[in-house]
Amino acid sequence: MTAEDDPGPRRRDAGERTSRHDRDEGTEPATAEAAASDPPGPGAGPGAGAKPVTEAPSGAGAEPPKEGGGRGLTSAEVGERVARGEVNDVPVRSSRSAREIVRSNVLTLFNGIMGTLFAIILVVAPIQDGLFGFVVVGNSLIGIVQELRAKRTLDNLAVVGEARPVVRRDGETRQVATAEIVLDDVIELGPGDKIVVDGAVVEADGLEVDESLLTGEAEPVVKQPGDQVMSGSFVVSGGGAFTATRVGREAYAARLAEEASRFTLVNSELRNGIGRILRICIALMVPAAVGLVLSQLLVEHSDTFEAVRRMVAGIVVMVPEGLVLITSVAFAIGVIRLGGQQCLVQELPAIEGLARVDVVCLDKTGTLTEGGMDVSELRLLDPAGGGGDEDGDEERAQQVLGALGAADPRPNASLRAVVQAYPEPAGWRATDTLPFSSARKYGGAALAEPDGTESVWLLGAPDVLLPEGDPRLSAVDELNARGLRVLLLARSERDLAHVAVADAAAMAPTALVVLEQRLRPEAPDTLRYFAEQSVDAKVISGDNAVSVGAVAAKLGLPGAQAPVDARRLPPEPDPMGEAVERGAVFGRVSPRQKREMVGALQSRGHTVAMTGDGVNDVLALKDADIGVSMGSGSEATRAVAQIVLLNNSFATLPSVVAEGRRVIGNIERVANLFLTKTVYSVVMAFAVIVTTVPYPFLPRHLTLLSTLTIGTPAFFLALAPNRERARTHFVRRVLRLAVPFGLIAGAATFAVYLLARAHYGGTSATREAETSAATLTLFLIALWVLAIVARPLSWWRVLLIGTMAAGFALAITVPVAQRFFELELTGRQMPLTAVLVAAAAGVLLEVAFRLAPRRVPDLPDRPPGGRPAA
Repeated sequence: MTAEDDPGPRRRDAGERTSRHDRDEGTEPATAEAAASDPPGPGAGPGAGAKPVTEAPSGAGAEPPKEGGGRGLTSAEVGERVARGEVNDVPVRSSRSAREIVRSNVLTLFNGIMGTLFAIILVVAPIQDGLFGFVVVGNSLIGIVQELRAKRTLDNLAVVGEARPVVRRDGETRQVATAEIVLDDVIELGPGDKIVVDGAVVEADGLEVDESLLTGEAEPVVKQPGDQVMSGSFVVSGGGAFTATRVGREAYAARLAEEASRFTLVNSELRNGIGRILRICIALMVPAAVGLVLSQLLVEHSDTFEAVRRMVAGIVVMVPEGLVLITSVAFAIGVIRLGGQQCLVQELPAIEGLARVDVVCLDKTGTLTEGGMDVSELRLLDPAGGGGDEDGDEERAQQVLGALGAADPRPNASLRAVVQAYPEPAGWRATDTLPFSSARKYGGAALAEPDGTESVWLLGAPDVLLPEGDPRLSAVDELNARGLRVLLLARSERDLAHVAVADAAAMAPTALVVLEQRLRPEAPDTLRYFAEQSVDAKVISGDNAVSVGAVAAKLGLPGAQAPVDARRLPPEPDPMGEAVERGAVFGRVSPRQKREMVGALQSRGHTVAMTGDGVNDVLALKDADIGVSMGSGSEATRAVAQIVLLNNSFATLPSVVAEGRRVIGNIERVANLFLTKTVYSVVMAFAVIVTTVPYPFLPRHLTLLSTLTIGTPAFFLALAPNRERARTHFVRRVLRLAVPFGLIAGAATFAVYLLARAHYGGTSATREAETSAATLTLFLIALWVLAIVARPLSWWRVLLIGTMAAGFALAITVPVAQRFFELELTGRQMPLTAVLVAAAAGVLLEVAFRLAPRRVPDLPDRPPGGRPAA
């Protein structure tokens, strides 16, 4: 078997390197962009991680594996562990179980209230007055069906996006599902890989692990053989392998991961706001119910059943039961729609957050550009110009580049382009390696040539390896201005592990490697969409600022002509926030700076979405209001992101943002309908209590009104297109309209009811005529509210309103419907009065609609540098 055919890497020591071909292409995690974003400025010490691959000595640090060691387990040993239950069997929960879905949609507080009232009605009144009970059953069934559909979509997508660690078994490497890992499995690690179980390191090649998701500490931890690694952390740079020592529910992060992966709507301003509204409703319902019971018993001395029937009518209408249902359905359908576009929503509140986004921070590599690159030129540096030495001939530079590429079993995008351009030279081998780091912005290797000569070579960002003001940087700037990526190849006179291996005094720059980036064809249209939707797009990259600006300018990003070098940004949050608000393109951004820039924007009232696919994006993704990861990105980025674009298409982002706006904007619309009903029902209930008159409606009347002016229209409005960016203060924004609308509707309806009682005589024989006049008034006003909420009116919205009006017309004109609903308009004077009063109320509704928006602030209440308060 040749090196190219061997699917698994061998154990290596200081005198033996594994070729880049030793790993099968199919098993290599997609870490292309993890280190591809070449730099923002030096971070970790130059020699950090410059250690040869070694295997853990027996008993070093952690408990050594009982079997297998660094070679991995055999199939028989795996079978034994499976039989003993030593399997990583933590269930991957991307959604609630079917049982939980049914229970959560049936056993609710309001279903309990409505069910109790329905049972009372069945005893004291005909079935017509119990129609609201069937509505509750229908609402629960719709919620269950929609959530089950969303569950199926989420579960299927989660399987697609699930991590598949690489393990060694039977002397080969293979990818397995996370749940198939067993105790003592040897699991390989590379840049961007998420550590899925606890274990002990057995091999380390410059292995640096970020444990910030567990400890909060952002500094990577260098791991040596024998050190412990914890589930939930991820590899920043270097590679190696570890043995699983704790699997399943014993793993450190297993319980946290299980909880975090569940279908959830918690910590959402929208859901919290609806919860507050429902609590207010309950507070109003209790005294209203007591007052209605007493007042109706006093009024209906001879008919207790009639008193109870009208009391139930007054209580039922206060419950905005459909609001919770419509919210759940809208979220569920949003998940299904996004799932159809290969977009995995890992946390459902992300849909809400998307609607509020006004700044999207884009990582250039893998987002605006495709992962692949091509070497377009190898430019030797002129020794006479103070740039090169005797190693500066082209053939030797090519051989060095080929040897550097072969020394890294997991090359990033830049190094892969080098590998494709320059094959591994015969007789060269690496005796030591320094893996590329996003913080350092360079990597390297100690190479032994065929004749035995040894030398140390570095490959990285020119403006990091060369001192400021070096004349060779002018050529780099010219290339960057054309949107090209440039790497510097330099020989160092110091040992690779030396802390100052990259010191300019000890380096001999040899050549510039010019790389051409492939622009994503869909990027210009996507950036144009963000501009049209008033979402500021900011490119934040580790690459040279001039180069990033040139790429962004090609794609038509406004402000790309003035790129900013992030190393010159002020460190203080306020000045930084002002500078980031002003700029559009930022280069040489370190991973920590990305996080600080996101926080600075948040502290200035912005809702920030961050896209990324590399390890250097993890901290920013975690802190952003919405983290969006490419499906081909590192497992670490997919783990912390709320949304994963499984198709790796930047063009999906507009659809994602539009879906969030559709869901939240429409929920706010329909919330106005439901809460207007609650307010006018409260007004009428207390008016009845004060005046001690019979409650004007039976439950069937209010069911008819709710169905035609709220329930049916709300379902269609909740699914309609909506491009308006959602704003904060959901409760205040809804109540600003619902309260005045409800007060106007309640007062006008009750006034017509009192007029009708005076006109018709106010006896039990005339009650149907009085109720009919009040019902007509309330329907016309509620229909007017619907017309306001549905604006801007389109053909289908006009058709919807017209259909609801036709439905009511049938209910009061068709004899069968008249008898069923006990509605019949009597005479001309009161029906005409009802229409005129409704028209006057409509004018007041329009006035309230125009005045209300001025009283609601738009900026969020958020702590500086943090997410909005829940």
